[in-house]
Amino acid sequence: MLDQFSSTPSREPQIFSLAGRRAVVTGGGGHLGSILCQGLAAAGAVVHLLGRNAEKLAATVQKIESQGHKASFEVVDLRNMDEIGQFATRFTEREGSLDILVNNAYGGPTNTLEKATSEQYRDAYEIAVVSAAELVKSLLPAMKSAAAAHGDASVINIASMYGHVSPDPRIYGESGQNSPPYYGAAKGALIQYTRYAACHLAPHGVRVNAVSPGPFPPIGFRENKPEFYQQLINKVPMQRIGLPEDLIGPVVFLASQNARYVTGINLPVDGGWTAW
Repeated sequence: MLDQFSSTPSREPQIFSLAGRRAVVTGGGGHLGSILCQGLAAAGAVVHLLGRNAEKLAATVQKIESQGHKASFEVVDLRNMDEIGQFATRFTEREGSLDILVNNAYGGPTNTLEKATSEQYRDAYEIAVVSAAELVKSLLPAMKSAAAAHGDASVINIASMYGHVSPDPRIYGESGQNSPPYYGAAKGALIQYTRYAACHLAPHGVRVNAVSPGPFPPIGFRENKPEFYQQLINKVPMQRIGLPEDLIGPVVFLASQNARYVTGINLPVDGGWTAW
């Protein structure tokens, strides 16, 4: 913490340490979520994974534990508000406080503007925004408790570069990898929710920020879609695609007390994609 009238830290901080902190991560068994959970655990947090696929969640927990860190998981359908509320009650009664909430879950098929259905728009918004907001609301007492004990708590919403800009149809062409219109719409809404929640929860010591990944295609994408893979690279100023590990540093920073005066931001992690 800072002395009241000084810009000099009163004690030497442990840079980016999350030792003794509790984290909840949604979509913890997925392409990005699994790596984020491993990164938070490596920084010292006890990580609790949420998602629908027990096998993938268990595999991530096993990997974290094999590295000497602590993790657990629960199967929760994040489209079901009752299940979210029940989880939040169990967690708060058991743990008492929550330092870090990462809203990472998203699920939805690829599609085009012409073929996208109203149900797909609703589903995308439900998982990206409604579930995130419900988790924040339901876990707020636990986060307030953490803020009282440690000085702050941190919510990190995983958004997307497509919450800011449209996919370039010239790149996607006939690749079959079209980013659907409801994906960017939902992620854009999540970014705005981040700003709103940051302003309203700041008095409680709860910081709320977003991270917007750029092109992070799944493993094997280079071999399966080489032409499209190269098109993505050509679009990125840094001339490479994102690796899941590239998200660890930004997320751990925002989760840590090194970001204790950072709230309401959206941090692009896109190799410069949105800087063009």
